[in-house]
Amino acid sequence: MIKFLDLKDQYLTIKDEIDNIMEDVITNTAFIGGEYVDEFEKNFASYCNIKHCIGVGNGTDALEIALWSLDLEKNSEVLVPSNSFIATGEAVTRNGLNVKFVDCDEYFQMCPKSLKDNISINTSAVIVVHLYGEVSNLDEIVNLTKRNNLKLLEDCAQAHGAKYKGQTVGSFGDIATFSFYPGKNLGAYGDGGAIVTNIDELEMKCRQYSNHGRSSKFGHEFEGVNSRLDGLQAAVLNVKLNHLDSWIKRRNEIADKYLMGINNAEIILPKAKNDTLNVYHLFVLRCKNRDKLQEYLKELNVQTGIHYPVALPNLKAYEYINQDTSMFNATNIDKELLSLPIGEHLKDNEVEYIIEIINSYKG
Repeated sequence: MIKFLDLKDQYLTIKDEIDNIMEDVITNTAFIGGEYVDEFEKNFASYCNIKHCIGVGNGTDALEIALWSLDLEKNSEVLVPSNSFIATGEAVTRNGLNVKFVDCDEYFQMCPKSLKDNISINTSAVIVVHLYGEVSNLDEIVNLTKRNNLKLLEDCAQAHGAKYKGQTVGSFGDIATFSFYPGKNLGAYGDGGAIVTNIDELEMKCRQYSNHGRSSKFGHEFEGVNSRLDGLQAAVLNVKLNHLDSWIKRRNEIADKYLMGINNAEIILPKAKNDTLNVYHLFVLRCKNRDKLQEYLKELNVQTGIHYPVALPNLKAYEYINQDTSMFNATNIDKELLSLPIGEHLKDNEVEYIIEIINSYKG
């Protein structure tokens, strides 16, 4: 079986580094806060070419805390892409704000035209998601938010290391968030997340809020939450960060093989922009009879995934939102999406085999 993801294989390639650093953390009992977290926050901020990094418990917490720090007017609207994981919408409603959906473009990213059409006097912020490790059209999105005096939050949960015109994602908006869920390109060995920003005030607010609203051990200035990146996860992420660029390079090599090699009229391949560095957290194609293709690949020992089978506006969780999205691309292609294996665990002959059998597929 060609695995969709193989975290054990990845671990074995860096086993000595991981084992040694985890032993150090345990020996030093540096479980909450401390040098390993400080080191990772410093290194990840540098990697993103941004001033501040705050480690938190997971990517969803990162979104909620970052959005809270923007101090948006209660019950105002936050625009989110229709094609995303539900955490993007959850963060909005849990902050007492209202979700409004924006369609996706041909790259599966937030569509600038749809964004423009959905901005109203009630809009206070935009969350742009760099989905699948591809990069949204940041020139147009940033310009739209600035012209309309809106806050911009970048959800980079799937886009560690991605770049737009040479600039790392996460540094275009007011604030940005990352997830370190184990399956991410930069994944921990448990939950983890981070918030990054160049704005000092937002860094201070997020750091306090994620640590019970305190500035010292018992100096609680306001009520916050308990969401901290622990020392073991920070140490693992520090090791993996040193390998991330080589893993991204391998993902791009595999994506290029897919893009050049797959030639089947039943398949619509993803499009890549020339001015971006995509990191291909996922390689997502489209097929009218997606389920049949997935079963065909399974029978031929290729694991696949679906991201995401139901667009956010089509979820039961958002039935209450009175917004007509019936003509959205996102709500009409969600039954066609299929994710192929991609990652440094794949060998060239496995990639070639996947290409060969997809080209032989007859829907």
